[in-house]
Amino acid sequence: MTPRGTDWGLALLVAAGLATGLGTWFAGSPGAAWLFDAHAIGGTALAVVVVVKLRRVWPRLRGRPAGAWRGVAALVGVVLVLGTGLAWSAAGRFGLAGYTGLVWHGTLGAGLGAAVLAHARRRAIRPRAADLAGRRELVTVALLGAGAIAVRRLQGPAERALALPGARRRFTGSYDAGSFTGNAFPTTSWVADRPRPAAPGAARLRVTGRVRRPLELTPAQLDRGDVLVATLDCTGGFYSTQRWRGVSLGRLLDDAGLGAGARHVRVISRTGYRGSFALPDARSLLVATHVGDEPLSHGHGAPCRLVAPDRRGFQWIKWVERIEVHHDPDPAALASTVWSSFTAAGRGDG
Repeated sequence: MTPRGTDWGLALLVAAGLATGLGTWFAGSPGAAWLFDAHAIGGTALAVVVVVKLRRVWPRLRGRPAGAWRGVAALVGVVLVLGTGLAWSAAGRFGLAGYTGLVWHGTLGAGLGAAVLAHARRRAIRPRAADLAGRRELVTVALLGAGAIAVRRLQGPAERALALPGARRRFTGSYDAGSFTGNAFPTTSWVADRPRPAAPGAARLRVTGRVRRPLELTPAQLDRGDVLVATLDCTGGFYSTQRWRGVSLGRLLDDAGLGAGARHVRVISRTGYRGSFALPDARSLLVATHVGDEPLSHGHGAPCRLVAPDRRGFQWIKWVERIEVHHDPDPAALASTVWSSFTAAGRGDG
């Protein structure tokens, strides 16, 4: 590859890694496994291109020219991103400073992606046709892609043959933690929501919006025996399959009676954290009051939480207090998962 082609290849692979990495946060169904494959294949290709780049610039770096520290810092960043991803996928769960290796991988990857793309925008040199369409370049790209795909295909069998912990991870990269143990599985929050426990007897769930009969229900009225076995898959790197019990959201909506123009459902936490779902999708969700025949603990969202199969854990809304039926989707729902931690209720002050 030409030097310019190598630089553009690095930038494009880092951008692809950032895009697919972000996409995995929203991919919880087996049908989205291709996105995780694409992320891993891109990472393998990036590792090869980094070696090519390093061989080319190493003599200059040894001379310590002005600005060499930037190249060294970028190299260290790439090695850390690739190293944490490989270690997590093959060696099993690990953590540092209170965060899992997968969180470190994502954080470092986001920082590296932002730095590389900013650098490319400032100093990128427009590629020539020969950098992209030459016979040697096309053959190199084809071989690189085929090799990266082959490595991905062989990764699973190799991990099983070597009995590595990575052989037991889910397609999302998550490892099992406390499946079918009731409230004993890990307690986490997407950012830092930590509301106070609800006062005994005070908790209510309200169903409002485009409905004919608004509802106000106690936790006892929500325990109708509807059961769903579903897997909560946290973006922090663990999954837990549990037997959840409560009432289907579809049944609650039928009880309330949908009004004209009802197309989207918002599920809202006491902290302001909320999710938005199209009506057909919302009907398949569960409002759970129990996990493994135990009442939900406060850390797991008592008195009730949303169970959302095939969605990542941050969409399983905890401490649910309102269900609202609307005509339009909620464009601010994703942002609420961040700012809810700064509300009085989210901080535990209200």
